[in-house]
Amino acid sequence: MNDQDIHLVKEALQRTRKICIVFHFNPDGDALGCALALYHYFREDGYEVSVVSPNAFPDFLNWMEGSDRIIVAQENLVQARKAIKEADMLFVVDMNAAHRAGQDLQNSITKAGAFKVLIDHHVQPEIKCDVMYTTHLTSSASELVFNFLYKYLTPGRSFSKAIAEALYVGIITDTGSMSYACDNPSTYEVLGQLIAVGIDGEEIHQKVYSNYTESRLRLMGVALTHLKIMPEYGASYMYLTRQELIDNHFQIGDSEGFVNYGMTIKGVEFTAFFMERESRIRVSFRSKGKVDVNLFARDHYNGGGHHNAAGAFFDGTIEEAVAHFERTVKEGKY
Repeated sequence: MNDQDIHLVKEALQRTRKICIVFHFNPDGDALGCALALYHYFREDGYEVSVVSPNAFPDFLNWMEGSDRIIVAQENLVQARKAIKEADMLFVVDMNAAHRAGQDLQNSITKAGAFKVLIDHHVQPEIKCDVMYTTHLTSSASELVFNFLYKYLTPGRSFSKAIAEALYVGIITDTGSMSYACDNPSTYEVLGQLIAVGIDGEEIHQKVYSNYTESRLRLMGVALTHLKIMPEYGASYMYLTRQELIDNHFQIGDSEGFVNYGMTIKGVEFTAFFMERESRIRVSFRSKGKVDVNLFARDHYNGGGHHNAAGAFFDGTIEEAVAHFERTVKEGKY
């Protein structure tokens, strides 16, 4: 951020009473983490703050302080749109385009008259905001929120345990517990400052990674039966059908991280995970090294994300989605 951006934010805050924070559809730990950190920070300063989630968030994150006050648009669309419309300042976090919040909220975000601030770590941001703090070279949106609040907005200000826990969750979940996207020393420096507040990193890990549903484990077993390895191409993929989700009582968040299992296979540098939902196929991509799944998702699935982690949707059957992936891999289009 530059001095002009900081000045604009501080000026806007002086004329702000209501703040709204919104993030992407199918939220993960980073989305919730950075949003709840902002929520607690501005509530401490006396602002009226709302957090809007497009749909339900994973059950294993509902212990986070403030999560019970998040407005879920799919459950209360009128209240969600009202919070966005009435906000004097709107924070758009962990997403680079309004459509990533889903059709129910896309127009509300785009047409909102609030002073808009974008905090995001995805490439090629498409949404236009008054202040845009974006870089794809940072581990997570949560790390960017930490910088935004305590490096630029109020340097030296102390922060609460609730804020530290929220940011810690965001960073560890978006880096696979510090196993990728964390080659910048600043990430470890931020984590050190969060730990110094007195949070219990081991306890947080238990709550996030040892708090899954029975349905998740059963679905993982089903997905692994569909594992296909393409050794000559250094690729793999798995999938779950809609009927398999129904039969195993799928809940939001159950498939979190499934795509990463394909990357644990020796010789695999590129993997995909397909999940059939009501009207289309949700696709997740992961890679190692030079394989750019952001470009692959953009070129072949109208998706996007990061160099080594991206996502998209496919309109068609699960069979067509898998066939399309195999064909593009075999043609060397990655």
